[in-house]
Amino acid sequence: MKIYLIGFMGSGKSFWGRKLSESMKLPFFDLDDMIVQQENKPVTDIFMEKGEEYFRGIEKEMLHDLTASHENFIISCGGGTPCFFGNIDYMKSNGKVIWLNTAADVLIERLLKEKKHRPLLSDIPDEDMKAFIMKKLHDRKLYYEQAHLSLPEETLSLKQIQEAVENE
Repeated sequence: MKIYLIGFMGSGKSFWGRKLSESMKLPFFDLDDMIVQQENKPVTDIFMEKGEEYFRGIEKEMLHDLTASHENFIISCGGGTPCFFGNIDYMKSNGKVIWLNTAADVLIERLLKEKKHRPLLSDIPDEDMKAFIMKKLHDRKLYYEQAHLSLPEETLSLKQIQEAVENE
């Protein structure tokens, strides 16, 4: 079984991916962490030094490599992964795509606390964060909505996610 977790940054993909991996005894990969290992630098540095386009290309390659080289896994995708290079269609044709659909207010609260670690947010003043997140979320929702499953992250339990995955 191949499971791709998608959703906006701060939606809980890595958190739930690790839990689901333990529970289902499947390998877990965090796409951003894999890129950091390969490039030997943080995502923020990759964005600053080589740009988003370079990052998205590496992200696509990593997604395809992991998919081709493993029969079973859970992948926590970056927030923008489904939005580039037809990645959403690729994931849907190779496994189950689950959107952790987290409320905007929850995302804003979480992301304000960790914005220095988020390349798309690091230069945005706190007072402009809500508008930026709302716009970016609106732009990406078109891709997120294509997932096989949409789960409200704030009310999730591990049991609910497993049942949803197994019954899809």
